[in-house]
Amino acid sequence: MFDSLSRRKLLKSISAATASYILSASAMAEVNSAEPAPPLHGNPGESKKAQRARWVALAQALRRDPVERRERPLALVRPIADSSKYLRWRMEQEDKGDALAEHLLRKGDHFILDFGGHRVGYFAFQLMGEGKSVDSPVRLKLTFGEVPGDVAEPLYPYRGQLSSAWLPEEIITVDFLPQHVRMPRRYAFRYVKVEVIDSSPNFGVRFRDVEAIGVSATKGEPQSLPADTPEWIRKVDMISAHTLRDCMQTTFEDGPRRDQRLWLGDLRLQARASYITYPNFDLVKRCLFLFAGLARESDGLLTACVFEKPEPLTTDTFLLDYSALFGSVLLDYVRASNDRKTARELFPVALRQIEVLFKYVDTSDIFRTPPDQWIFIDWNRQVDFTASGQGLMIYAAERVCELAEMLGQEEVARPYRAQIARMRTAARKAFFDESRRVCVSGPNHQLSWASQAWMVLGGCLTREEAQAALRHGVLESKESIPPATPYLYHHVAEAMTVCGMRAEALGLIRQYWGGMADAGADTFWELYDPKDSTYSPYGDVHINSFCHAWSCTPAWFFRAEKLT
Repeated sequence: MFDSLSRRKLLKSISAATASYILSASAMAEVNSAEPAPPLHGNPGESKKAQRARWVALAQALRRDPVERRERPLALVRPIADSSKYLRWRMEQEDKGDALAEHLLRKGDHFILDFGGHRVGYFAFQLMGEGKSVDSPVRLKLTFGEVPGDVAEPLYPYRGQLSSAWLPEEIITVDFLPQHVRMPRRYAFRYVKVEVIDSSPNFGVRFRDVEAIGVSATKGEPQSLPADTPEWIRKVDMISAHTLRDCMQTTFEDGPRRDQRLWLGDLRLQARASYITYPNFDLVKRCLFLFAGLARESDGLLTACVFEKPEPLTTDTFLLDYSALFGSVLLDYVRASNDRKTARELFPVALRQIEVLFKYVDTSDIFRTPPDQWIFIDWNRQVDFTASGQGLMIYAAERVCELAEMLGQEEVARPYRAQIARMRTAARKAFFDESRRVCVSGPNHQLSWASQAWMVLGGCLTREEAQAALRHGVLESKESIPPATPYLYHHVAEAMTVCGMRAEALGLIRQYWGGMADAGADTFWELYDPKDSTYSPYGDVHINSFCHAWSCTPAWFFRAEKLT
């Protein structure tokens, strides 16, 4: 490893090379066409390939098995169609959970268990045979439900665009009885429906010792909010914490029902929330090293998500805004953990994202997403993301500059700060409509919540202008396009807190996340349309995730931002 003096010398050489390209606006055309200086190596003479392999090895060394908690079912329930309920069904208790052992089941029988709350984990039971002769295997169908509709409605015919292999159901055959059965796959569930598909008419089956084996990288519960906290906030805070808990596995997963992988945008929000609920610095550090070690070989750009099983593996999914936010994740991590060694090790990776992405800033200082690239921001693809992309890139570059300055590398940050200032000026000129006091985007001057949020977070407006834009472009406008996911709702609420609209931010959380809680959520969902419980960007509501990482942030607002 470099000592601090050697590292400072090397960073100075990088900053000198970088500064020669971007000290003035007239140099930006050259910046956009030139190849920036390569990132630091962790060891003298270490190749990029060896460095990345070492980072993946460091991530693997930080892997820990999740903590198990065993739970018994609370009730046997049956679903009742109820159009007055947002989720279309209500569950009525038929018996206590421990009464299941009293039932002898035969072909065609079924039951539904309610474990009383969401968990991620495994399902196990003892299966007994009783009768004249246990003379055949038993075939069972098991369906795992996060919400009532999963076990109340047929999953087929399936109309989604994503693989139906994600649907939470299994058919198993148990050859010999009695036998202890532990389902090998991990599921996200509150409800379990078990159907006896077939067995011999000579015997019935009995289920004993049924349990859910919940797993998470954390245990226990966060410290309670103050006693005078309103009850709705307590409820939303608890649901937020449980959402995060169930997504904290061997990485921060985006959704334990589907995908089950590490996404960079989700990680940023999860890690923030974890620092004040379930602190686990090694888990964040593992995720940071996984991304760094699996960067694109050609230019060092970070993929949007990575797989960790059976071995760490990159993907060909690149979201430019996710790549840009790596520096923000690293900055939050070092502020929370004070782990400056990791910050120094990975700072060049954060810097490299800005170096690569600033090649897409044109000579008018506007970030332009290339036609063959993708910026996410939110699932609503009707939105023009030019304004929000500009604000996000400014925000991301600002965080990298803060990180550089924290590490004593002001000279690295200086030219980027000059470019950030030019981009803010260009953003105001291109996207801020002073007569309407809102931010617009695209050739049709489209109005959206995304534009207001990221122009505010990017520091492109004064405090008064930011408040006006959020009021006129979010709270009061009927034409402004709202978010599709909690991911963007978070950034709208955060923009409100940044410019002093704390009451409005709390009201938005009450309306949106509180609406999910009122609708029956025990973990917060991937997306929530208050007017349509069957909405899915994938074409079928049964493939939606009902415990999703980017939904966990009310706990961060309540605890870190003291928004109560």
